[in-house]
Amino acid sequence: MQRIYFVVIACLFMAGCSSTAPATTYSLQGDEFVMAFGSCNKQEMDNVLWDDILALNPSVWVWGGDNVYADTDDKREKRRAYEEQRYQDGYRELKKQVHVTGTWDDHDYGKGDGGGDYAYKEDAQELFLDFMDVPKNHPRRSREGIYHAEEFMTRLGKVRLIMLDTRYFRSPLTRNFGSGDKRYLPNKSPGSTVLGEAQWKWLETQLYNSNADFNIIVSSIQVLSDKHGFETWGNFPLEVEKLLNMIKDSKARGVMVLSGDRHISEFSRINVEGMAYPLIDFTSSGMTHTYEQFTTEENAFRVGGVVKEKSFGLLRLNLADKTARLLMVGDGGKVLQELKQGY
Repeated sequence: MQRIYFVVIACLFMAGCSSTAPATTYSLQGDEFVMAFGSCNKQEMDNVLWDDILALNPSVWVWGGDNVYADTDDKREKRRAYEEQRYQDGYRELKKQVHVTGTWDDHDYGKGDGGGDYAYKEDAQELFLDFMDVPKNHPRRSREGIYHAEEFMTRLGKVRLIMLDTRYFRSPLTRNFGSGDKRYLPNKSPGSTVLGEAQWKWLETQLYNSNADFNIIVSSIQVLSDKHGFETWGNFPLEVEKLLNMIKDSKARGVMVLSGDRHISEFSRINVEGMAYPLIDFTSSGMTHTYEQFTTEENAFRVGGVVKEKSFGLLRLNLADKTARLLMVGDGGKVLQELKQGY
């Protein structure tokens, strides 16, 4: 498939941006816009999936977080981790052929389960933007947080990709020092936040002003699965309610969530009153290592089973009939699980 590039996006990343430049134009596979994503990728381990990703010829690769593992405050060590990943043969070949974008999670941020109180987050942002080849004079360099959005134009319509930053502004987590095996407990304080005030306002603009056929929200942590006791939007239940209401009230078309972090892959789905279609949270994790000892955990929203093999996510968004095929794909191109949804 040959891609045709016209104009690079210029405005979508900006907070409060009310208009956008013409989006880059991409060809389709039939009537489908194809996007791949993944998370939890250790740079020093075998990266076995890049050839499988390339074989499916996606238009976009989306990093979902933990793109490298660099749990260190040392800027040089963190840069070394990114450079080791940058020069992986398979990843270098992907970058030659596929548009690359994404967000981060805690291990590329620099602190396990880290949030807004991380002292070295400005250094982390600089190194992340370097890894993503964001120009030194780009406005994203002077704004706090790495949240941004991009649009992909095709002959049948367009896809908006909205990438959240669930680290830079996030309130402290509530540790469970009592009984049970849950690491964290829900924080129901009205002042607690996942995204922070400026990012919430930006997200509202992205959803309310979107005329895209599909609006894909990338959150490094899960939005719907909220009972496992690790990191999840469910640790801030008021923020979950705010997000679901915003998606519903915006009337944005074809909204779904992509997430990572958990070292397992699963589909979660919820019916939100007032929405014409269910909201899916597609978790794809991880690429180089997984929770191989996983047996079970509660998730009232799960559709299908849990995949604990190394995998990446693939989205086939049909812009003609407004349907989506969501696939978990393993080594050798094996489809491990699939979900179809109409919009």
